[in-house]
Amino acid sequence: MFEIGSLRHGTGVWLYSDADYLVSLKGIRPDSPWTMLNKVKEQLQARFPSTTVVTRRPAVVCKFSDGDVEIVPGYPGSSDGYWIANPADGWMLTHPKDHNRYVTDVNTKHGGAVKKLARQVKVWKYKRNVPVSSCYLEMRTAKHMNGEKSYSPLWDLYLTLKKMRDAELAAMNDPTGLGSRFGSCSSEANRQDAMSKLNRAVSRALKAKDYAKDGYESLAIEQLKLLFNQ
Repeated sequence: MFEIGSLRHGTGVWLYSDADYLVSLKGIRPDSPWTMLNKVKEQLQARFPSTTVVTRRPAVVCKFSDGDVEIVPGYPGSSDGYWIANPADGWMLTHPKDHNRYVTDVNTKHGGAVKKLARQVKVWKYKRNVPVSSCYLEMRTAKHMNGEKSYSPLWDLYLTLKKMRDAELAAMNDPTGLGSRFGSCSSEANRQDAMSKLNRAVSRALKAKDYAKDGYESLAIEQLKLLFNQ
């Protein structure tokens, strides 16, 4: 078992992001990931009988009194990858260590700006209750910044949101080329909800960028407050 996710490498949001751990399982991978998730849930519930334990693909979540812990079970795959439950359906191959390295490398290229931007996008997700994967947001942010020569806070916030909107939150290829595609939402209904909120976010980020460029700082701040529900 090892720690993965945003808290591990500096893209978590205080009071919102959970502690995430990947647990490597032995044996033969079942046809359905639900078989794996249900078995892990049963074992965790037996271990912590007074704790609420729920399934939230790809994880089983233990809701402890002092915070949630997400356990992502997986079976070893090729090249240090793991087969985990796909949030949409079926199995997906993931390489968490390589994904973290990719984000860190792009972050270093921009002097720490990428993780800061990823946290901002996640704040929007949590404050506006957007049903989209945090991992998806992080990888989309890193992919955008990997193609940029420099970092401009309002411009890149706008572009990151706009590119996701233009892609209609479609699944994205693993930028490392190692794993399965990253899905954005667990259902089409959630994708439609997220797209509605993303459209408003793009509009507000654009206004904030343009107001700031024209010297209207107070108006830019108003738009950012609306964006982040402050």
